[in-house]
Amino acid sequence: MKNSSIKREITYQRRILREKLKEKTKESVNAVIPIVLIVLILCLSIAPVSTAVLSEFLLGSFMVIVGMVFFNLGAEMSMTPMGERVGGSMLRVKKLGLVLIIGFLLGVMITVSEPDLQVLAEQVSSIPNVVLILSVAVGVGAFLVVALIRILFSVALPPLLLLFYLIVFVLAMFVPKDFLALAFDSGGVTTGPMTVPFIMSLGVGISAIRNDKHAENDSFGLVALCSIGPILAVLILSMLFSTDSNYTETVMSEIATSVDLGKLYIGAFPKYMSEIAVSLLPIFVFFEIFQFLVMKLHRDTHIKICIGLIYTYFGLVLFLTGANVGFIPAGKYLGEVLGSINFKGIIIPVGMLMGFFIVRAEPAVYVLMHQVEELTDGNISGKAMLTSLSVGVATSVGLAMIRVLTGIPILWLLIPGYAVALILTLFVPKIFTAIAFDSGGVASGPMTATFLLPLAQGVCIAVGGNVISDAFGVVAMVAMTPLITIQILGLIHKLKSRHAELAGDIALTVADMYAEFNDNEIIEL
Repeated sequence: MKNSSIKREITYQRRILREKLKEKTKESVNAVIPIVLIVLILCLSIAPVSTAVLSEFLLGSFMVIVGMVFFNLGAEMSMTPMGERVGGSMLRVKKLGLVLIIGFLLGVMITVSEPDLQVLAEQVSSIPNVVLILSVAVGVGAFLVVALIRILFSVALPPLLLLFYLIVFVLAMFVPKDFLALAFDSGGVTTGPMTVPFIMSLGVGISAIRNDKHAENDSFGLVALCSIGPILAVLILSMLFSTDSNYTETVMSEIATSVDLGKLYIGAFPKYMSEIAVSLLPIFVFFEIFQFLVMKLHRDTHIKICIGLIYTYFGLVLFLTGANVGFIPAGKYLGEVLGSINFKGIIIPVGMLMGFFIVRAEPAVYVLMHQVEELTDGNISGKAMLTSLSVGVATSVGLAMIRVLTGIPILWLLIPGYAVALILTLFVPKIFTAIAFDSGGVASGPMTATFLLPLAQGVCIAVGGNVISDAFGVVAMVAMTPLITIQILGLIHKLKSRHAELAGDIALTVADMYAEFNDNEIIEL
């Protein structure tokens, strides 16, 4: 009897896994194929590239799709429940100081392990990698502490955002202009596939302990605040280092045959396998310590989380190998070709089209979508949110390409953009504000860092611009515009809700008048 129940459970779990794999595969294919088609159309028409670069890109695209499938499945099985359970367990310590210290260490640890930050650091030669990464990590840790205090004491998010962004822009007035784009880019790359699932679910776990009507709203906003710390950290670094307009240029690999292509990818695997192992190991050890001392999860739940971590590991290895080996060279080469043709303005609509679809290939976007739908009981649909994100990113990439072609200072775009975003916080429901500022960090993930940023660098080189001040900043722009579009979605939602309430009140009033009229007629009879 017992054996038959075990067999039924195994059969059921296998069926669930197959369904999840099918769902994640569909999401990943739908996300990446549009980018592949756009690049193919460009390469076969107005932007001739070498067969080697195109082959690298196509193989990289396949690996990105497979990697996204396993990463999204693994994040759902491991990173999200880990964060929720660790968040809930942290409060059992019942010592605020210790909780905040744990939060700071978590922020530092998970940021150091963020692959996107490694990509950005390797492209900036004037600041030592270790210094840049540790400074950004400390910034994230400090602001994760601020975010935890906000949740624990139910502090409103908009005033905090207004205060800290005011500090950011005041400080930005006094630092070298070459550091501005890099500083704002660092805020976007730290919230990537490793950070977002864990930090967002950490907020859900902590806010669930409060169990009040505002807890749901306060569970969002951690990513938003954690994106500010790196910006301040890099702005402060600008007082100690000089960029001298230098960056590390990507070296194109020589590919003559299919064997060379295979060697290129096979040679890259050990690097990313070790990097992701080092990234995940501290998180796994931290979780196991919490499991042993505090959480005491059921054996089956514990095993499921560990299996999810294995999926996450292999998914990230495949995704980052494909993105870094296949996308960075293709993006830069394509940018140089497009920047060299007579009608350079073509890069603006092309960039917007790529931006619209590339955000759908960001792994963490689907984590945010599913969490928003779950916590709002479907009142905020993932489809509407994804469309708003796509429109926002398309706009931001178009503006970034205009900046590359014209050399417009980044503050001319960021100050008005953030001003509009912060003004909107006064009029939209608070949950939309928190989701919007979270989505800015989520949208600017590895696909932006490995394709859009090299694309902008390639265009900038072709037109003879300053790569550090003009090309860097794409990530910052991608992180900014969703703040506006998601809040506009919230404003529309608010107006529709008011309209529905008003229509309901009118219908109720008419019904009451009709009932009263009928009662009067009966009395007369």
